[in-house]
Amino acid sequence: MVSTMQATISLLIVEKNGATRNRTIAMTSKSFADGLEKRIIKFLEPADVRGTAMLVVDNKNTADEIWIYLPALKKTRRIASSENAKSFMSSEFSNADMGSPALSDFKSQHTTGSGTNNTWIIESIPVSDDKADEYGYSRKISYVSMDTYQVKKMEFFNLDNDHFKTIEITKFHPMPEGKFMVSDMIASNTISGRRSEIHFNNIADRVKVEDSFFTVQSLAR
Repeated sequence: MVSTMQATISLLIVEKNGATRNRTIAMTSKSFADGLEKRIIKFLEPADVRGTAMLVVDNKNTADEIWIYLPALKKTRRIASSENAKSFMSSEFSNADMGSPALSDFKSQHTTGSGTNNTWIIESIPVSDDKADEYGYSRKISYVSMDTYQVKKMEFFNLDNDHFKTIEITKFHPMPEGKFMVSDMIASNTISGRRSEIHFNNIADRVKVEDSFFTVQSLAR
């Protein structure tokens, strides 16, 4: 079963002093029955990022593959796994937050309080120091609804085991075949005081998109 989706995304970046920046993004995605999903992300506004584009290949059981096109350089390059922890377009979201980390990169278990208040509480720890360096955190705590299996919140702890970031998922959009997609989420940096918000608008599913659209070559178009 193949499903497709297009949306306009608003990325709001809020500084500690309240100053804001807004980026407008167009996203097209296509998913397949084997768990593979491909996404093209293109920046529309403001002018300093217009034309920047990314291809995300979200593999079910292996690490994601990400390419980025930089119009100022007229070059496309693959984002290495060592860059997963880096900021996504100067926001509090990381490159890794834009995909789905491989489950095999973590050891996960229920933690204190899991199963109460209709919530599973899952602790995920990178399987090695190299993986911790790659993702930029020593552990993650996820709060999952026992009714819907939807993640409501994630808390991230840095390599010194200090809580440095929380991502709250505030809205889901229903998709065909009974699936749900995250449509609104907020990343708050508990150390710097910065906040970033992603909001999906104009969501359209079952749009016709050819497989050839999801290629590295299409990023520069």
